[in-house]
Amino acid sequence: MSKESGVAASAINKIESGDMRPTVDVLSRLCSALGITLSEFFAEDRSDELPPDLRRLISIAKELTPQQREQLAKFLETMKGGDD
Repeated sequence: MSKESGVAASAINKIESGDMRPTVDVLSRLCSALGITLSEFFAEDRSDELPPDLRRLISIAKELTPQQREQLAKFLETMKGGDD
């Protein structure tokens, strides 16, 4: 988590133990490393939360160019057998 977020491991430990309160910037970087937005982090109703595998796919797709996302969508449609 430290490597992915750029937040020192000692800071993460202090946040987890309640010894330190994260700044918005630190919290944003931690959320980014987890593949979620700040809005998702603060959302009260988590009943419709996506499963980890779908969150991972979305996180990866966010890093693609628009053209790559279009190619991915076509590939996935082919995989599922649909032509929507």
